[in-house]
Amino acid sequence: MDLVEGVGESSSPPRSFGGFSGNEIVNDVYNRLLEIGNEEATAHPEFRDQLEAHFNRLPASYALDINLDRVEDVLLHQKLLVLAKDPENRPVFHVRFLENFGTQADEEQQELTVGPELSHDRKPEMDFEACSKLEDLNLEVRKTSLDKVKENLDGDSFRRQDDIHVPIHEVIFSAVDKPKLLSQLSALLSDIGLNIREAHVFSTTDGYSLDVFVVDGWPLQETKALHVAMERAIARSEGSWSGSKRSKSAIERAVAAEASFVDTEIDIRLLKIGEKVASGSCGDLHRGVYVGQEVAVKILRSEHLNEALEHEFSHEVTILREVRHRNVVRFIGACTKQPNMCIITEYMPGGSLYEYLHKNHHNLSLPQLVQFAIDVCKGMEYLHKSNIIHRDLKTANLLMDSNNVVKVADFGVARFQNQEGVMTAETGTYRWMAPEVINHQPYDQKADVFSFAIVLWELVTAKIPYDNMTPLQAALGVRQGRRPDLPTNTHPKLLELMQRCWETDPVNRPSFSEIKVELVTFLKELQNLQEKGETRGES
Repeated sequence: MDLVEGVGESSSPPRSFGGFSGNEIVNDVYNRLLEIGNEEATAHPEFRDQLEAHFNRLPASYALDINLDRVEDVLLHQKLLVLAKDPENRPVFHVRFLENFGTQADEEQQELTVGPELSHDRKPEMDFEACSKLEDLNLEVRKTSLDKVKENLDGDSFRRQDDIHVPIHEVIFSAVDKPKLLSQLSALLSDIGLNIREAHVFSTTDGYSLDVFVVDGWPLQETKALHVAMERAIARSEGSWSGSKRSKSAIERAVAAEASFVDTEIDIRLLKIGEKVASGSCGDLHRGVYVGQEVAVKILRSEHLNEALEHEFSHEVTILREVRHRNVVRFIGACTKQPNMCIITEYMPGGSLYEYLHKNHHNLSLPQLVQFAIDVCKGMEYLHKSNIIHRDLKTANLLMDSNNVVKVADFGVARFQNQEGVMTAETGTYRWMAPEVINHQPYDQKADVFSFAIVLWELVTAKIPYDNMTPLQAALGVRQGRRPDLPTNTHPKLLELMQRCWETDPVNRPSFSEIKVELVTFLKELQNLQEKGETRGES
């Protein structure tokens, strides 16, 4: 749809916006759009007049909030106002990620207070003035939103009572302006656990609203799942958005939005499920065939489904659909509909490294061992560069294809990491878990590096870590500084590397990029020695 379709022209004289004429503001926005090569501005001769008409529909305060570094926002606002003309669309909304925000737990209540101080920690280019009309909002509804998030979401950003790093999103609405619209919108946001930090509200001269909310409470940067949650909340809402209740059509749109959450939603009728190859606490792993290719099917058992498990399922699908790398198990599709919720990935005929080492008792040559470690590093380097923490790296989650290429798998507890942030939730498997995770201290991607050190030790020794202890005893030992006994019959470079990777202080651990470079160099040295017939064969 044309972004400015239906806006129309205005014959009103230019207005003054805080000392600047309307023409000056429009010219600045128009010229900036031309500078960045915006297609709408360059292709349509009438665009300049339509832009002026847009500004003339809105109050002077709207122009004062326009950031010339983000002039595309004006086009977005135009589009939303045009879409709101159709009663079936109302309320039109748009969601996007703004930034990650660091604060203190004891400031949570302060953030619920509406006032100019709300913008003091925000980046200047994202500032909004607090709107006096917010005094009409139902603040008691909004004060429950953080508690609701803590109860219903995984809580990675909320469980500790010290530093909190939360994603900040922007939600823009357009609908027919009417009394109590702000209260209705705030209740809608609260319904999905969003906390309003800032808002700016504009009414057009022809009876529409443009309401911009800056919110926290959604734990992911990505917005597709948030869009689905918003559609569901609108469908549940009893309020009138367009003179008649938005009932069946809204529910249908919510279902369609949910389906689009996974671009590769499978046709369950084309999936043939074969033998079960593994079981977990909440689901089973089967071999299967989908559209003629052999696949692995992770099926959630319907009797175990609950809100927390569905949330974890959506996390895993969200991450899998974003990653594609030779050393990460390839995502094929998912069924997100009950009772057939499942995730389909490529089938890995080589099984897991855990089985390879501990059940099949393969003895690894030193070059093969190093190649396996390099494969793991490449997959983990890619995930970390994609801002993903695996949080359960272990040999059972490292799978092998028919060529013995190792790939990182099982993203059930993986999460996107805040750009400046850390996590605090205890998750993973005790024998491979970093001490800061066990201690419920803030942690970041270096927790995966610690787990890699245990994997490397496992590759060297072909033993289960702390095999003479229970998992809990192992965790208590790691908290107190215990590490697996160093093997005496392997290359000193590997010993030195694993010790650096399991350092107590995460800062002292290398990154996967650094580890990969070291291991690739080491493998070349081994291959050169092998070519000269001088390989010592340590393992």
